[in-house]
Amino acid sequence: MKPYKLALIPAAFMVMATMASAGVVAPNDVVFESDGAVSQSLTGVPGDPANGRKVFAHRKKGNCLACHKNSDLSEQQFHGEIGPELDGVAERYDEAHLRGILVNSKKTFEGSIMPSFYRLENGARTMKKFQGKTILTAQEVEDVLAYLMTLK
Repeated sequence: MKPYKLALIPAAFMVMATMASAGVVAPNDVVFESDGAVSQSLTGVPGDPANGRKVFAHRKKGNCLACHKNSDLSEQQFHGEIGPELDGVAERYDEAHLRGILVNSKKTFEGSIMPSFYRLENGARTMKKFQGKTILTAQEVEDVLAYLMTLK
């Protein structure tokens, strides 16, 4: 084995140990309040707003710009007009409500076409390779949440 590969092994174990010790909440174990809010962090680890911004804009991850306009990402093309504009979203919703919307928007907005980013079931026509998987990881949800909280 090459020496550089050995150096990566301890780092991988550290990441897994951090995630395990942080107590990641499984998608089916998320606790929603009656209004759709999710007060408990999914990871116990603070979100990274810089990574959240990247996930938000990533066309194969969050893809939030497909439906939402966001002035903070004006360098990106093709902002959607289906969902509400996200400028000032942190003034309209608290952290628990935004987390709930990211995890499963249908708990807050019945009939919403917004995907549920941390749910194992995402519609009747889910491609086989995506069945039983979440769109975002628990930490990515927390990162996007941290980013959204900067939009005041």
